Amino acid sequence: MSATTDTSSTLEDDREHIWHPYSSTHSDTPVFAVKSASGTHLTLENGKQLIDGMSSWWCAIHGYNVPELNHAIKQQLDSMAHVMFGGLTHKPAVELCKKLVEITPEKLETVFLADSGSVSVEIAMKMAVQYWQARKRPDKQKFISLRSGYHGDTLGAMSVCDPVTGMHTLFSDMLMKNYFAPSPTCAFGEPCLDEDLADLKALLGSHHGSVAALILEPVVQGAGGMKFYSADYLKQAKTLCEQYDVLLIADEIATGFGRSGKLFGCEHAGISPDIMCVGKSLTGGYMTLAATLCSREISDAISNNPPYAFMHGPTFMGNPLACSVALESIRLLQESDWKNNVQQIERWLKNGLEICKQFDDVSDIRVLGAIGVIELKQAVNMPRIQQAFVDEGVWIRPFGKLIYIMPPYVIKEDELNALCNAIFKVLNDGKHR
Repeated sequence: MSATTDTSSTLEDDREHIWHPYSSTHSDTPVFAVKSASGTHLTLENGKQLIDGMSSWWCAIHGYNVPELNHAIKQQLDSMAHVMFGGLTHKPAVELCKKLVEITPEKLETVFLADSGSVSVEIAMKMAVQYWQARKRPDKQKFISLRSGYHGDTLGAMSVCDPVTGMHTLFSDMLMKNYFAPSPTCAFGEPCLDEDLADLKALLGSHHGSVAALILEPVVQGAGGMKFYSADYLKQAKTLCEQYDVLLIADEIATGFGRSGKLFGCEHAGISPDIMCVGKSLTGGYMTLAATLCSREISDAISNNPPYAFMHGPTFMGNPLACSVALESIRLLQESDWKNNVQQIERWLKNGLEICKQFDDVSDIRVLGAIGVIELKQAVNMPRIQQAFVDEGVWIRPFGKLIYIMPPYVIKEDELNALCNAIFKVLNDGKHR
């Protein structure tokens, strides 16, 4: 069978049986069959190579087919692929949790492992509610989150996503009703003024008796709008939470492990949240795994009061393969020159995207760490622009009005320039409309 025939068969079977994320089964947006991936390149079944600008939705920070990560999984596979975590434990999980406690902000001393980012947010929300119940304050069941925020697609997580840009308006009637503060307007690197926090302060002042936690994405709002905001806002928000006796949940699923230039977004503000969620790049993009960390005060309160247990337990919690590769991914990151790499990527992105300011269709260009964003005035024509980027030999996946790049940290300058040049060409040719 020829490569062309094989590719055609794969895509036909895909169209017949597979429902892709955020898509219709009758979508005219093209799907491309990947045969292999190595370094920063995806190789399609038809032989075409694409430079990956997405890190597979932000998680493949070391690139693909990484020898050290391959070895970690193969070595673990020879001894144990999986074992239930109820009543049992194993070294990969223990070592990973110790490492997470070591590298995350102080006071985060207890780790609950999960399967995905959305689930880790659900866990964080349940932790917050159960904590207040243990503290004999059962009325604290609501949450405050920020407009333009995104925290996942499960029911609890959806309830704290922006009700408009969070893509979940269809389910609004069945979701828990929470409170929303405006998206911060104070930009990254700028001070946060009293008026920038006025609405959040008013919400806390009016509703703190019923609010369990404020949940936010530190410094970078991801899928809800790719916005960067002042670290000073984050710092003052933490102070307000303490003042009004409300927990702070930091959703570091997208920002964790160096993407913003710090190991975790909270470090820009020098704060310690009460609960933190991590995921995505935790395993370097190899396997699905997430974690929710909390302070000892929270875990002790839940454990020492009825029902004397945290009421959550994923079947694949603490999967040894995922824990092993996560531990190796963290080691690989820490032993690399990741800070300088991310700073270098930031400079390349600023230089490479600057030329796109000339287009009337462009509303804004912003860069932070290994994140580059072009915001357009109108939403892109997804089927047309997706094909155009593949024709240019790059993998970039826009959404709405946003064309953005979040490449692997190992990307080279010429590869990043190729991504930026492809964006310029597609915009210049009008293939985004």
